[in-house]
Amino acid sequence: MKNNIFKNKSFKSFLDFFSRLAISAIFISAIPKHLYGFERSVEYISLQGIPDPIASVLLVGAIICLTLGSGFLIFGGNQKIGSIFLLVFLIPTTIIFHIFPFQERAILLNLGLIGGLIITALREPV
Repeated sequence: MKNNIFKNKSFKSFLDFFSRLAISAIFISAIPKHLYGFERSVEYISLQGIPDPIASVLLVGAIICLTLGSGFLIFGGNQKIGSIFLLVFLIPTTIIFHIFPFQERAILLNLGLIGGLIITALREPV
């Protein structure tokens, strides 16, 4: 009986959409924080040794990657593009903010997201 459920095309499509929405949720929740707390986010980036003007540009790029990546991943016809945008955001963020100082939990959580995004980028859509 289990096998029949996963062969149902509409159920598979629902699970596929739900999975992409679930992966995107963490990224979507970060967008308002960065938009409404822009100056505070720039200060936080600057604390990592990145000059303010560059930090502002990086933050704008991060917001664009989060927005486009989440949108493409959830609704776009090409989920691979969405995954790539989110990977472009997540990999440097993990390195800059969680390697030094070493934050094991944050690194492992981000590695899980990176793995899920890589799988999404490599697979064929349902």
